[in-house]
Amino acid sequence: MLLTIDIGNTQIVSGVFDGQTLRSSWRLATDHTKTADEYGIVFASLIRESGIQAQDIHGNIISSVVPPLTPTIESMIETFFQHSPLIVSPDFPFGLTLEYANPQEIGTDRLVNAAAAFASYRTHLIIVDFGTATTFCTVTEDGRYLGGAIAPGIKSAADALHHHTAKLPNVELTRPKSVIGTDTTSSIQSGLIFGYAGLVDAMVTRIEQEIGRSTKVVATGGLAPILAPISRTIQEIRPSLTLEGLELLYRRITSQ
Repeated sequence: MLLTIDIGNTQIVSGVFDGQTLRSSWRLATDHTKTADEYGIVFASLIRESGIQAQDIHGNIISSVVPPLTPTIESMIETFFQHSPLIVSPDFPFGLTLEYANPQEIGTDRLVNAAAAFASYRTHLIIVDFGTATTFCTVTEDGRYLGGAIAPGIKSAADALHHHTAKLPNVELTRPKSVIGTDTTSSIQSGLIFGYAGLVDAMVTRIEQEIGRSTKVVATGGLAPILAPISRTIQEIRPSLTLEGLELLYRRITSQ
């Protein structure tokens, strides 16, 4: 079995694959203060509770956009699972031509998402990832990664409203009953949820106009299930897209 780990700024998403089947997956809060041993205890417990034995994990692969935390997770894997993990870099076999001024600047999670989506659909794509940042990645049907856009994530925007205003509360990120909020909480929820759905639709429309054709629009990330039903342009939700991409890359690397 394969343990896949995506280290993000807000959450660490991980999952165990049996072959190409995702057996179990988890989301943890990213915590810079945890040691390798503390993370090891958490991962070992989650895996055990899923009915999987640590000795059944034969390989590991990590994608990270939090460089200071990468060695901690790497050390955890080496200690608790007795493997040296693969660490995704822009030099991995994504199956894409990276048309980016400096590919080293691209977050590996964006590349992993693009690799997984292109392998699945083989068509013109826009991948929207609702994470700490809301990112858009554009891929052509012949596998050219054109680039995309980065906007503040919904949670980041909500936190900014709360921390930089005197009277606005921190709200739960759920869809309100109507666009017109009737109290402060529902007004903030409306601005965030419907506002970001509008942001997505506007960005997708502009990207499609720029490349001169329609695309398949795929959404991933923790808030995708909330935003996708409101968006006019998102066509499919792939909650585990990043983990699927990590499994794909591990297969490609180990079969070389």
